[in-house]
Amino acid sequence: MGGATPVLTRERALALAALGIALLAYGAVSEHLPAFRMGVDVVFVGLVVLPLTTAAIWLALPLAGMRSVLLLYASALAGALLIALTFLGAASAANVAKLACFALVGFWFLSLFEELWWVALVAVLVPWVDVWSVAAGPSEYVLEKRPGIFDTVAVDFPVTGQAADINIGPPDIVFFALFLAACARFGLRTAWTWVAMTVLLTVTLFAAWRWETLGLPALPAVALGFLLPNADLIARHLRTAWRTRRDAEPAK
Repeated sequence: MGGATPVLTRERALALAALGIALLAYGAVSEHLPAFRMGVDVVFVGLVVLPLTTAAIWLALPLAGMRSVLLLYASALAGALLIALTFLGAASAANVAKLACFALVGFWFLSLFEELWWVALVAVLVPWVDVWSVAAGPSEYVLEKRPGIFDTVAVDFPVTGQAADINIGPPDIVFFALFLAACARFGLRTAWTWVAMTVLLTVTLFAAWRWETLGLPALPAVALGFLLPNADLIARHLRTAWRTRRDAEPAK
């Protein structure tokens, strides 16, 4: 299982468009669908809606090879579309635009990383920041005191039969896209990484429901999903980079 192709092929573009339309349609009609019994709705979101959402990032992955300035323009355009759709009350379409905006920001973010070990270091550090933020930092304050703010900026995973959503915050989508794009760029196990990040996000979702908490940090799931399938390749890269730097040093 290797990296993504360098261009968005016609087949991949059609699949991405079809998936985007499916997500839009589901968001538009989810409230009117039959309601599942307690707990089944969470399983449905975790096993169907969430994987389909992250699959959209997977299908869009070749866009990460675009020039960084074009990615910035594309993310800004998606952001402007998000604001316009929100103003018009098109919540489902706005949610798809929100996903596109955050994913494109994650693809652009990779342009700031010249070496794989930079990405690996971020993957080691950001989960701790997220844990602190959710436990006693800004995320905890927003979730408890200003939940409307989080609902506005988060990507929604609608529950069937009711006006309720399961949400994932912007950083989780941004880093999901960043780590997936890093796999494609540095020749890591892209498909296995997508599987691991998606599965661990689903586990986090189930844990939040089981423990009846307002929210759990999701970045640990995303970071571990990147690190675990690629640990040996990252270690090999670090050894190679260290040897190259050592051999380049002038002899004393």
